[in-house]
Amino acid sequence: MRGPIVNLRPKHLAVAIGLLTTVGLASAGDAPGVAISSPTAVADMDARLAALDKEVAAERLELSAIGPRRELLSQRTRVRGRLLYRLTRAGLLPLGGGFSAFVEHAQRLESLKRAISADLAEGSRLATRGVALAGSLERLDRERTDLAEKKQLVEAARSAIDEEKRRSAAFERAFATSAPASTESAGTSDIVVYGPTGKIGTDGDVGAFRTRKGRLAFPLAGQAEVKATTREGGPGVELKAAPGTVVRAVHPGRVAFADLYGTYGKLVIVDHGDKYYTVSGNLASIDVKVGDQLSAGDRLGTVGGEPGGPTALYFEIRHGSERLAPAAWLGL
Repeated sequence: MRGPIVNLRPKHLAVAIGLLTTVGLASAGDAPGVAISSPTAVADMDARLAALDKEVAAERLELSAIGPRRELLSQRTRVRGRLLYRLTRAGLLPLGGGFSAFVEHAQRLESLKRAISADLAEGSRLATRGVALAGSLERLDRERTDLAEKKQLVEAARSAIDEEKRRSAAFERAFATSAPASTESAGTSDIVVYGPTGKIGTDGDVGAFRTRKGRLAFPLAGQAEVKATTREGGPGVELKAAPGTVVRAVHPGRVAFADLYGTYGKLVIVDHGDKYYTVSGNLASIDVKVGDQLSAGDRLGTVGGEPGGPTALYFEIRHGSERLAPAAWLGL
């Protein structure tokens, strides 16, 4: 099962490729249909994230031990300080015990002073180390967050590019095969489609697609403003209509593609047999799926396009790789 579809427009696709290039996952020339190099950089990111996790865990453990150690030092320093104070207040009293008692007294004072000095120095060192660890943890957390976000973006970009490549391959496959044209109607009900040239009946024997030039059913269920245009170097027409206008099949056939695709937006390709295809793009909705068998006039979707974009159906006709000017086929 495929993951969720990511709609990556061409300009966003270029950004994604640029991001992959910066982390070593793609070359600057990569594009849909071109293989992306081995994901070594993602493995490197995973390794660095694991190292960061280990480093953060070790530093947090060390930082958590500093507080109790400083408290213990503080308590010991207070005890030694009180003892030093009492011994200092004793003054020359040890002289009554002789010279040896005096020396012992002096040595004890000096030992306490050194011990207190060492405790104070150790407390200062721990305080400095605690500040350093806090700063290091902040830096490591920031690096880990940035790296995790970068990895997520890279994976999303790879997924989007892979999805765009899948769509591109599906688009090409849609024109790769075509069944022989049927000489029988694909449906039994009478369907009438209204267009700028009036109503066109499609009941009974509709014949092969090639025989319907000038008599194809109109692709919109209603009037439309027609404008000749080109898309990716080929002729087509834009049929401007109200948003939500139903888009219909112009001839019986099989749905060969129904998905987002590049500048076509939401797109449906219908295979009419004998390598004749109709392409309906810039849809607001797609109401068919690949493999559906259609009659002339069956609903493909609705007019609408992307938010803020033109509300016009883009329509073209192809015979194999050749793009045919559609106006004459529609009797316009």
